[in-house]
Amino acid sequence: MLDNLTPEMISLLITGIGETLYMTLVSTFMAYVFGLPVGIILYITDAGGIKENRLINTIVGTVVNLMRSIPFILLLVAIMPFTRFVVGTTIGSTATIVPLVVSAAPYIARMVESSLKEVDYGVIEAALSMGANSKQIIFKVLLVEAKPSLIVGAAIAITTILGYSAMAGMVGGGGLGAISINYGYYRYQNDIAWVTIILLIIIVQIFQEIGSRIAKRSDKRA
Repeated sequence: MLDNLTPEMISLLITGIGETLYMTLVSTFMAYVFGLPVGIILYITDAGGIKENRLINTIVGTVVNLMRSIPFILLLVAIMPFTRFVVGTTIGSTATIVPLVVSAAPYIARMVESSLKEVDYGVIEAALSMGANSKQIIFKVLLVEAKPSLIVGAAIAITTILGYSAMAGMVGGGGLGAISINYGYYRYQNDIAWVTIILLIIIVQIFQEIGSRIAKRSDKRA
């Protein structure tokens, strides 16, 4: 059943796991660098927010929604010139990080906004009554109170980006997705395709379990 699982293929799969983890973790980190501030802006400028501004909220929200509406595979192809400009190539694991970040950042922004909305507004009012400024409310109240939800959201984001990274294998991306396409699809080696699927499932479960455990430990209500 696993006739194609030779020592060379096992070595290639190990390399693919490393590339997949590299793409996923770096892309998630960079997506949060851009997505977290945008999510905070969406929350604080919304109606009733501490910096309510309908114009900014509408503009930022519209851009986020437009970016989220583009299927990843189309975005991957559409921004190839930008990817080449940033990293010098459109093929390989590093090149895949660019479209992953562009696609994931708006998604993360909405998740961050949703997590912040779960914070009891009474806590914010209490901080305001004690003279806290906007910066203190954001970093010492909102992000602290929303930490469990943010961590769960991060675990979801990682698994989503992991799925996107596998999809990138169709257009020259690296990792397990590329192995599944190049060997499982083009060479009709179904056993290799199933092995890559199982490996991806295991990686997803590990990330989800880690995220759940960290979120539970950080939840003061637990």
